[in-house]
Amino acid sequence: MNKVVETLLERVADWPEEAQAELVKLIVDIETRHFGVYKLSAEERAAIREAKAQAERGEFVPDEVVAAFCKRVGL
Repeated sequence: MNKVVETLLERVADWPEEAQAELVKLIVDIETRHFGVYKLSAEERAAIREAKAQAERGEFVPDEVVAAFCKRVGL
């Protein structure tokens, strides 16, 4: 284990319960992002449904718009 992590974990024992609970939530979030299954929020789920419906209707962004975006962001 990283020495910094080890030292921090030792200090956590002296933290107030509220701070420890906050840390637990953060650790769970980090672990889920790196090793778990991502759970979509209601907003993300709705956005995916709308994007799927647009694709089914044949509503796509024109190639020149995609090319301009890629150029702007360096892709």
